Amino acid sequence: MPLSLMILALSAFAIGTTEFVIMGLLPNVAADLGVSIPGAGWLVTGYALGVAIGAPFMAMATSRLPRKAALVVLMGIFIVGNLLCAVASDYNVLMFARIITALCHGAFFGIGSVAAANLVPANKRASAVALMFTGLTLANVLGVPLGTALGQAAGWRSTFWAVTVIGVVALIGLVRFLPARHDEEKINLRQEFASLGNARLWLSLSMTALFSAAVFGLFTYVAPLLNDVTGVSPRGVTWTLVLIGIGLTLGNIVGGKLADWRLGTTLIGVFVAMAITSTLFAWTSATLIPAEITLFLWATACFTAVPALQINVVAYGKDAPNLVSTLNIGAFNVGNALGAWVGGSVIDHGLGLTRVPLAAAAMAVLALVVTLITFRKDGSTPDLSPVTN
Repeated sequence: MPLSLMILALSAFAIGTTEFVIMGLLPNVAADLGVSIPGAGWLVTGYALGVAIGAPFMAMATSRLPRKAALVVLMGIFIVGNLLCAVASDYNVLMFARIITALCHGAFFGIGSVAAANLVPANKRASAVALMFTGLTLANVLGVPLGTALGQAAGWRSTFWAVTVIGVVALIGLVRFLPARHDEEKINLRQEFASLGNARLWLSLSMTALFSAAVFGLFTYVAPLLNDVTGVSPRGVTWTLVLIGIGLTLGNIVGGKLADWRLGTTLIGVFVAMAITSTLFAWTSATLIPAEITLFLWATACFTAVPALQINVVAYGKDAPNLVSTLNIGAFNVGNALGAWVGGSVIDHGLGLTRVPLAAAAMAVLALVVTLITFRKDGSTPDLSPVTN
């Protein structure tokens, strides 16, 4: 695997940390800014909607740029957004800063995943995308727990200052190490949009959104669940996030290999596992050890799907890899927003924190239904030959 993939993974680490660390800091941000836990949860929703809405627009805005130049510009926007988060004076300013940061997210992962896939032979594409997304999972293993601990010790703003520094290092790495390919075909926006008429592409995007809703329906409120139901201390929450991050990393590595082997079977198995583990957590959350084991298994199942979901969408939209990859990242974040909203609605309606995992399980079941429709035996298996444009 080329060194440039490691730089893409570092960039993904920075972006993933700023996206996910808010979950660990949710109680701190809520207390400091004088808002409720569901109100602070809207910072997750706002970021996700910023990605979903901004992704296609940023993809179009950078369509005339080579992939390397586009990624450099997008990382610059990321750095500015995190600076604004660090100096935000109130809830509204922080929400605005989160949305600014989110604008780069979808296009970066969309364009970056296509760049990663083109750095390796065709039979290593899913593994290359998985390596890039390893940065996202390492953000959960290292970035989120360390960022949470830093925010608890020195104030939540310090976490965003730290992420800003990581973003600057990633920017330097992109400029220095990512190769500038001169054989890229010019993007034809009319052709790219014309390719969006594939019905199974939209089923695949729906699959991604429901997957993400199932993840974030639970993940957004995992800190309050651990605090109020399991009885875990703030320090214990940090260590639980480390455990979740290890599960996510393991799932991502295994998922890349499984997706290269059999795409549809991998996705079906993942959604079944997510539904089961989410449902179990509704009961195991009351006791520490069973709760920790369940969360580890849940996290492993979740990120096994990520490489498969990304490769699946690109395979159905081969004529528009940059656009559909970006739209898929947007779909991930539509799901993030939906999951955070569903979980918050469960809490707001007085159903109790232990009902949140059941809502997440319902989202996983819906994702499973869409997957079965997409991969039914009628010749719908996607073309997995190399992406070249």
